[in-house]
Amino acid sequence: QVRFAESGGGLVQPGESLRLSCAASGINFRLYTIDWYRQAPGKQRELVASIANSGSTNFADSVKGRFTISRDNVRNTAHLQMNSLKPEDTAVYLCQTQHRARDYWGRGTQVTVSS
Repeated sequence: QVRFAESGGGLVQPGESLRLSCAASGINFRLYTIDWYRQAPGKQRELVASIANSGSTNFADSVKGRFTISRDNVRNTAHLQMNSLKPEDTAVYLCQTQHRARDYWGRGTQVTVSS
């Protein structure tokens, strides 16, 4: 069975950084694109960043230049490095992949950016 477990969220001040992790199990991790989404109250779920099996990456315009995404195929883990955090980045962050035509999600980790 496919399972994701996000970690690394927390409360930080504007301008600080966080590194999120997404540990995957139940899939041959290296074959799949991994997506990071975020969901804030009252807002539509937003695709933040993706990393393909090739290593190719994509980012939302709102985080370009501040966030990076990476993957460790040996440890079956994806990371989202978030720098220069803004209050607008406050959200639950979730990782996701598509496996056998189905979407699989983790439970999410809370990121709060506030002074």
